[in-house]
Amino acid sequence: MRRIQTIAELRETVQAKRRAGIEIGLVPTMGALHDGHASLIRRAAAECGYVVVSIFVNPTQFGPGEDFERYPRKADADAALAEACGADAVFLPSVDDMYPGEPRTTVHVEQVTARLCGASRPGHFDGVATVVAKLLNLVQPDRAYFGLKDAQQVAVVRQMTLDLNLPVRIVPCETVREPDGLALSSRNVYLSAAERRQATILWEALEAAQRQLEQAPQITAAELEALLRGTIGRAPLAELEYAEVLRFPELEPPVGALDSAAAESDLIVALAVRFGGTRLIDNRVFQRKEATLACTER
Repeated sequence: MRRIQTIAELRETVQAKRRAGIEIGLVPTMGALHDGHASLIRRAAAECGYVVVSIFVNPTQFGPGEDFERYPRKADADAALAEACGADAVFLPSVDDMYPGEPRTTVHVEQVTARLCGASRPGHFDGVATVVAKLLNLVQPDRAYFGLKDAQQVAVVRQMTLDLNLPVRIVPCETVREPDGLALSSRNVYLSAAERRQATILWEALEAAQRQLEQAPQITAAELEALLRGTIGRAPLAELEYAEVLRFPELEPPVGALDSAAAESDLIVALAVRFGGTRLIDNRVFQRKEATLACTER
């Protein structure tokens, strides 16, 4: 596997593969790789002839007081995991490489950034969209792979590529979980033992939402959100940031009963919860299927 640190070497490498007619896959990451990232890399390796994994802790998507400085960085371990999962190259640029000088251009996506993490983390998705646009421009992949744990990110990137006519297929991949249901995240290592035990409340809330939709699909978004808040409230250490039910990928509130809303769009049940200084997100997407809702995580 090739370790690439400069933009010039990256461009030379992928251009040679493209000229040879090899399909290229990109897995953008911020490092601290875990089994969730591994699943993305393995899928990319199964579907593409050459896979690039980018490892870059992007400063522009962190707000004031967030965990940019303490975000885990372990390039050697990440590169080893990427190679074991089938990556052909890892791209490890510096901040100066990605942002030479003071940037004067930002990619901003309207509407789908207005709610959920976009509302609580102003500017976050501008940083995400900008760095993803840069990576897509540098690698020019045929496919780019993103985990659905951050479903809003998937929606933002998808909208950006559509609006800018970027010739790439965005491939959303299912969330990978611990045996007790907690979604894998690089931030899970920040949890204390007590917080880790209580963090499964996010999974329990999503399970409760699914049962409710199966038993009473005519429920409204407001009623389902009340159920989510009540479930999260059972964990004393959990501080709820949001619990929302929205149309997906539009991320707009559904109108009326959710069974009728599902006829026109998929639905997402999305959560953000803080345990001390650690912020966790999770969600479940329910796909439209005639007049019923089918969870994607079956």
